[in-house]
Amino acid sequence: MIIKENKSLLEKILQTNLLPLAFIGDSVHTLCAREKCLLKLNDRIGNYHSSASYFCKAAHQAKVLQNLIPLLDDKESEIVRRGRNIKTKHHAKNATSSEYSYATAFEILIGYLYLNGDQNRFDQIIEFSLQK
Repeated sequence: MIIKENKSLLEKILQTNLLPLAFIGDSVHTLCAREKCLLKLNDRIGNYHSSASYFCKAAHQAKVLQNLIPLLDDKESEIVRRGRNIKTKHHAKNATSSEYSYATAFEILIGYLYLNGDQNRFDQIIEFSLQK
């Protein structure tokens, strides 16, 4: 999608429910995690999946976001605050409700950064999130 269209979509989402940002953020973050694992491993496909899934678990995403909060600008902090306050009908199998809330906010932040088109900031946050 062209960045101009992404920004238009982003503005529409920001005016309503932020959960579509979690939808796109989850996909983008998973793709980045998988790419990182492919670059680092020379292994069987099942091992790639295990390695990538570590970064995509709610507990890991929650921890990453908690460490990121002091580094966020005002707009990003507002997005995260709104994201943490969203009441969802779903819950992670292996996470507390607090972890799930933070993980959802993390995915919303990733979706926001992706659609906003600031590649440098997106890369910084993704790289931070893909550290063990």
